[in-house]
Amino acid sequence: MGRRPATAYRTAEQTAATGAVATWRAAPRAVKAVIAGVFVNRLGGFLQAFLVLYLVQDGYDAGRAGVALGANGAGAILGVLLGSWLVDRIGARRAITGSMASTALLTAGVPLVTSFPVLLVVVTALGVTSQVYRPVSAQLVSAGVPEQRHVMAFALYRMAQNLGTTAAPLLGALLAAVSYQLLFWGEAVAALMCALICRRALPADPPRAARTSREPGVHGGYLALLRDTRYLCFLVGMLAYSAVYIQYVSVLPLAVHDAGRPTMVYGVMVALNGFVVITCELAVTRRVQHWPRRLGAACGVVLVAAGLAAYSLPFGVVGFAVATLVWSLGEVVGSPTMVAYPAQAGSGELVGRYLGASQAVFGVGTAIGPVAGVALWQGAGATAWLVFGGIALLAAAAVASGMRGDRV
Repeated sequence: MGRRPATAYRTAEQTAATGAVATWRAAPRAVKAVIAGVFVNRLGGFLQAFLVLYLVQDGYDAGRAGVALGANGAGAILGVLLGSWLVDRIGARRAITGSMASTALLTAGVPLVTSFPVLLVVVTALGVTSQVYRPVSAQLVSAGVPEQRHVMAFALYRMAQNLGTTAAPLLGALLAAVSYQLLFWGEAVAALMCALICRRALPADPPRAARTSREPGVHGGYLALLRDTRYLCFLVGMLAYSAVYIQYVSVLPLAVHDAGRPTMVYGVMVALNGFVVITCELAVTRRVQHWPRRLGAACGVVLVAAGLAAYSLPFGVVGFAVATLVWSLGEVVGSPTMVAYPAQAGSGELVGRYLGASQAVFGVGTAIGPVAGVALWQGAGATAWLVFGGIALLAAAAVASGMRGDRV
């Protein structure tokens, strides 16, 4: 009889030691600061949610408003890639505090811009500076906790993001009801608070000479990542997964409308997803983090595939709710593992590149997904959900194939 893998012998004490509370208590100050900073930053993340409404209210047509939002999204993808490079050049603390301080200044300046070309430059730059923190903070989290705590640590990181993102539209709506200028000032204050938290709590950056000695250089940076064909397979899976996952904000509202249901039904579905993620992810992760990586990731994406495909069934509001619960559970099961994996796939100074690449690919998927999804919905109707489910199954296979086996 063959030996069982070491992970099969997890005791209750070992499982508890990697729980959410134990992971938070054991995390160094820098990791706690990053997670707190992410929450504050996302709590003030009003720009994307209200940019189109602000521009239309300010006299721009919907077409220009859409272009501005697209420019902001393109800047965000560049910012993610830039972030992992800046860590090597100027250090993590300078990268985060500098980017967040720049974000505060640019955000406060949006209401002062009267020229559309200048506005495009500002919102594109905002997309860059506001997203630099993502790979930098993820790298700090992965470096600050031992590998067996990575999945739970990133679940805590996601929890901070999700809590901030959930509350931000409500807080933003209250500020916008007073004035849009107050809305942008509120986001600027949140970005500045994030910069101050990280400036105070993160360790000082090493001297330039020490950073230079360990910089990966051209061949050790993204070019080295491109030679990792297995990880490229993982990235392809992430791209496909993000492109179909994002359909809940593009095709789902159309499906609810075309089914003759009020807009409130769509709002309830989004709220249901947020409720499941916020209330269940840490508890589920406590168990899933001890599964083989491939199993956790693949199971999560397969559940997302099943939930998306279930939207094609003609079961009314109950059907919408059940389908939403299924894919939300898939997000809870698979996302922490997939978010944590790039830090485990990369080695040494390449960790930042691996994290940056995965986040950039996810951003590209969420950018192209709505355009392709809406076009498919207009041409195929409810059958589009079956296509999305099929793509998600292929994504599950690619993600699992691209992930290396667990280290014992």
